Amino acid sequence: MPSVIKNIRTYILIDAQLHPRPLSDGEGRKMGSNAPLSIGEGLGVRFLRLKFDLRQIVYTSENIYKTSVKHSLLLILLVVLLSSCSVTKKLPAGESLYTGASVKMVADSAINKSEIKNIQTQLTEFVKPKPNANLFGFPYKVWFYYLFGEPKNDKGFKSFFRKRFGEPPILASKSVTAANVKQINLLLNNEGYFRSFAKGDLIEKNRKSTAVYTATIHQRYYLDSVSFSPQDTSLLGKAFTNAKQNSLLQKGSPYRFELISGERNRIDNILKKRGFYYFQPDFIIVKADSSVGNHKVNLSVEIKPTTSQVARKNYRIRDVHVLADYGEKIFADSAKKDQEIIFNGIRINDKTQSYNPKIFSQAIAFRRGGRYSSNIQDISLSRLINLNGNFKFVKNTFELVPRSDSALLDVFYYLTPLKAKSFQADINGVTKSNNFTGTNLSLSWLNKNTFKGAELFKITATAGLDFQVGGISSTLGAVNSSRYSIVSSMSIPRFIIPFVKINPVRNQALPKTNISIGYELQNRSGLYDLTSLNTTMSYAWKQNNTVEHSLTPISISLVKSSNMSEAFLDDIFRSDNPIAILALLDNKLIMSSSYTVNYTPIAKIGSRHLFSFSGGIEVAGNLASLLSRIGPQQGSAETLVGVSYAQYARFDTDFKYSYSLTQSLKLANRFLFSYGLPYGNSLYLPPSKQYSAGGNNSIRAFAARAIGPGAYFSNGTIGSQLLGSQQGDIKLELNTELRAKFTNYINGAFFIDAGNVWMQKDADSYGQDAVFGSNFYKQIAIGTGVGVRLDFSYLVLRFDLATPVHKPYLPEGERWVLKNFDLKDSQWRSENLVLNIAVGYPF
Repeated sequence: MPSVIKNIRTYILIDAQLHPRPLSDGEGRKMGSNAPLSIGEGLGVRFLRLKFDLRQIVYTSENIYKTSVKHSLLLILLVVLLSSCSVTKKLPAGESLYTGASVKMVADSAINKSEIKNIQTQLTEFVKPKPNANLFGFPYKVWFYYLFGEPKNDKGFKSFFRKRFGEPPILASKSVTAANVKQINLLLNNEGYFRSFAKGDLIEKNRKSTAVYTATIHQRYYLDSVSFSPQDTSLLGKAFTNAKQNSLLQKGSPYRFELISGERNRIDNILKKRGFYYFQPDFIIVKADSSVGNHKVNLSVEIKPTTSQVARKNYRIRDVHVLADYGEKIFADSAKKDQEIIFNGIRINDKTQSYNPKIFSQAIAFRRGGRYSSNIQDISLSRLINLNGNFKFVKNTFELVPRSDSALLDVFYYLTPLKAKSFQADINGVTKSNNFTGTNLSLSWLNKNTFKGAELFKITATAGLDFQVGGISSTLGAVNSSRYSIVSSMSIPRFIIPFVKINPVRNQALPKTNISIGYELQNRSGLYDLTSLNTTMSYAWKQNNTVEHSLTPISISLVKSSNMSEAFLDDIFRSDNPIAILALLDNKLIMSSSYTVNYTPIAKIGSRHLFSFSGGIEVAGNLASLLSRIGPQQGSAETLVGVSYAQYARFDTDFKYSYSLTQSLKLANRFLFSYGLPYGNSLYLPPSKQYSAGGNNSIRAFAARAIGPGAYFSNGTIGSQLLGSQQGDIKLELNTELRAKFTNYINGAFFIDAGNVWMQKDADSYGQDAVFGSNFYKQIAIGTGVGVRLDFSYLVLRFDLATPVHKPYLPEGERWVLKNFDLKDSQWRSENLVLNIAVGYPF
C-alpha cells in the first residue's frame, strides 16, 4: 500500500461468514445495514475473532480523504473501540463503570421553557461524581490504569505509569445516586422550588452504568415582604435595623437560600465595620413564611435571642503593638515593653531600628480609644503587605482586655522583614512581529528600605541583541541591532506633597510617589542610532476596593536619531510612506502630564454581570511652549533647547463587560476608544504616543501593526519593519468572546474582533484614505477564530487561531473575504490563517 493515497473514500467490509446469523443488539432487535454495530464481548455481540483483510478494503475516487494518515486514525479508533471491552473486564466483580448522568424534567405548565432548561443545566452540573475522562466515549485513562496490571510496589515503572497517565475507574453506586437525589431535593428547595422532588435510577448495560434522575418541578416561590425585627433598642439593635439598607432581599425576587446566606454575611460585615468584633453571621436568623399563598414568601430577619453578651458589645481599641522584627521568635510581654517606643500612640518594638516609626503610623489606621472596624483592619493589613515588599509575613491578632465588663481590644501586628538589599539577573528571548529575534540580559540592584521609610530604590541595566531572521531587504541585507539601557527608579510609599492628607478609611493602600529616570541607546547595524532620555514623576493611590488613580504631573522624554546611512535613507524613500517612517526618526521633545482612573466594581452575590472601566487623559506641549517663550530663544518658537516639542491631547477609554450564561459558559466583551488631538506645531501624535491595531491582544486575525491607518496597506520595506509604522492618532476596537470551560484546566473560545486606527488630520504620511472620516465604518477590519486556553490559575497559556473576515485595505467590493475560505489551498492558509500564542487572556 503506498504511503500517500489521494482522492479516496474508505469502506471496511466485514466478512459475513464470521456471523452466519443476523447480529443482535442484545434486546432482540436485528441489526441490518443501517443499524449501528456494537463491538466487543462485553456489549453482547460475539465477534472478538473479527479480523481485517486489507485486500477487502475498497477505495473509490471521491476526494474525501487525502492521506493514508486518516486511514491510520480510523484503524486506531476501531482498536480503541475494541479495547473498551477489556476495560470493563478489569473491573472488580459485581461492579460497573460509571459513565455519567442525565436529568429529565417534569415541570408545571406555568414554568417557561427557558427556566426549565436553566434548572436542568444546573442539576446536570450539580450531580456527582463526574465520570472518567474519555476520548470518543472511550475511558482511555482507565485503560492506562489497567494496562500493565497491578503494581507490586509504589516505586516501580508500573506504579509511575499508573499515577502519571492512568485514572482509577469511577464505579457506579446506588448509594451515591440516592445521596444525589437528597442533594437535588435540597437544592430545589434552596432555589425556591418548594414541594419539588427528584428520583434517581442506575441503568446498567454491559457493565456500564448511567445515572438517570427525574426531577418533578413545581412553580417557584417569590419574596412578598422582608422585615427586620430587632429584639431590643440597644446599640446592636439599632445598628442591625440600620443595616437593612441595600439589602440583598428585595420584594419580587425569587426565593434563594444563597441570597439569604449572603444577606447574613452582608449584615455581619456591616456590624463588624461598626465595632461589633465578636458578632458572627450565625447569630442572625431568617424566618420564612410560605403560607401567604400564590407562591409568595414573607421573610423576617432577626438577631437570635441566644446571642451572647460578648457578641453584643461594641468594642474600642486600647493599645496598638507593632513587632517590626518578629521573625520566628516569640517575644515575652516583658521583653516587648522593655524595647518599645511609642509614636503617635502606637507601641513599636524594632530592635534593630531599621524602620522610621512614621511609616507604621501611616500604615496602621487604628488609634488608642478609636472604635474597632473590620474595614480599618483590612486597610491596615493591606498597607503593611504592600509596603514595597518589605515584609515577608504580616500577622494580625486582637486580644480582649481581661476585665469582666471590658469592651476593649489590644491590637498586635507581627512583621517578618525580607532582606533589604538584593540583586537580580534576568535573561530572556523574544520574537517580534517585525521579523526580529533576540535576547535580553537585565541586571538589577534593589534596596527595599533605602531611607528607613520602606522606600524601594532600583537600578536596572539592560543589554540586548536582535537578529533579522526573515523579510531581508535585498539592498540592505540582514540587519542586526543592539540596545543598551539603564534605568533608576524610586518608589516612596507616601505622597511627598506636604499638604496632601491620607484618609484612613478610603485609601486601601498607602499612596505612592514614583520617580524614574532612564537612558537608552539603540544601534541598527550601522543604519542609524536612536537615543532616548526620559524622566517621570507620578503619584498612585487606591481610593477604595473599586477605584484606583494615577497622576503624572510631569513626564519628559527626549528622542534623537543620528548616524543615518545613505543606504537606509534610500530604502525609506523607496517605500510608499517615507514621511511616516521619517517621522519615527524625527528628533522630538515630549513634556506631558497625565491622569488615569480604573474602576472595577465588586459583583453582587449571584450576579452574572461583571464590569470594569479604565480611562485617562494626557496633555503635552503647554509647559514646553511656555518655556520656549520665556527662555532664551534658540531657533523658532516651536523648539525648546534646539529640539521641536510635541503638542497634543490624548483621551483613552477601555470598557470591559462579561455575562455568565452558565457556570461554564461566559460572554466577554471589550470596547476600546482612543482619540488623539494634535495641535499647535504638531500635525500628528509623536510615534511613541500613537496607536496600532492587530496582534495577540487586539485584532487577532492580523499581525501586530498590520492594520491601517484607515485603508492604507504597507509594502513592507525594511524601514517600516525596523521602525514599526502603520500607526494612527485614533483607535476604535471591539472584541467579543464566547468562553467555555471544558475542564478545570482546559478552556475554549470563539471570538470576533473588529477595529482600526486612523490619522486625525495628517493626509501626507499615509494618504487621504488614512484620515478619519464619515466612511470610517467601511474601513473596520474584522476577524474571527477559535482558541484553546490552558489555565493553571497562576499561568494561562493561550492559543488562538484566527482568519480575516473584512480586509479594509482591499478595493471596495472585495473587502469581505470570508467567502474565499478554502482550507485546502496552501496559499490561502499562509495568507489568512494567523496563530497567536500568548500568556494570559486578551482582555
